[in-house]
Amino acid sequence: LRPPAGRRSMGQWVIGANIGLYFTAGVLSELLSHVWLIGGMALAAMTMGILGAALIVRLGLADAPTAFFSSLPGGASEMANLADLWSAAVDRVAAAHAIRVMLVVLIIPLALSLGDMHGSALSALVPRELVWSRMPLMAAASLGGVGVFLLLRLPNAWVLGTLLPIAVLSAMEIPLSALPDWMKAAGQVLIGVSLGNRFGPGFLRKAPGFLGAIALLSLVFLLVVGLAGFLLAPASGLGVANLILSFSPGGIAEMSITASNLNLAVPLVVASHVTRLVLLMVLAPLTYRFFLRWMSRPL
Repeated sequence: LRPPAGRRSMGQWVIGANIGLYFTAGVLSELLSHVWLIGGMALAAMTMGILGAALIVRLGLADAPTAFFSSLPGGASEMANLADLWSAAVDRVAAAHAIRVMLVVLIIPLALSLGDMHGSALSALVPRELVWSRMPLMAAASLGGVGVFLLLRLPNAWVLGTLLPIAVLSAMEIPLSALPDWMKAAGQVLIGVSLGNRFGPGFLRKAPGFLGAIALLSLVFLLVVGLAGFLLAPASGLGVANLILSFSPGGIAEMSITASNLNLAVPLVVASHVTRLVLLMVLAPLTYRFFLRWMSRPL
């Protein structure tokens, strides 16, 4: 299968633009009221990743750098870049994140759909009209954001670089256009094709013990996510499904697509995943040094 060049970037642009349209002034106010919960979920996810990495090292399935960057629930490309800087096995790190995202994408949306965990968040938003004359402004702003992210080497440029300027325009109540349905569908297809192409011949025969441990830890992570969603929902008032998607170790694009399809709180999900990604990028080098010292101690 040979998908078109730049397939993931095109899909991410569509997803980022569509997500940015949800960030109205009212939605941003609601997000700020849950900032401590969002930050706490991000730190909890990072802690779980470090504990999983420690188990992989103790079992002798990978060295410390590879285990650490494979277990952190961040973006695959961002963690692979950090892994390269710290002399980890980049191919195994990328494979581990591909396994994790695949499991999340297959299990979480299906479980929420079968559990009839639909919401009404989108129905509370004012629907936008498709107005082609407003598209040039959106395209210019979003591509400018992507350019800045790429220039500064910031993570997830095609999603976050697109999302940020459109979210700012939306929050400022500048008239914007909805994306046509065919474009949103095409973005999802391109994301799916990009994920599927990571699984080439012999993929699962590479370090089966290591990948098996990653898969098992990902399933444990999902169980903890589900439990946390049920426990925190009554106190937070955010709903079980919203918390599960916000806490799950999937990618920003994949989880926001699920939230959108189920009429859940897309901005909350995006804010949670962006917060976790930023914290991981900032704290990973510091926690990695702590992790190395911890792993160097005898049992």
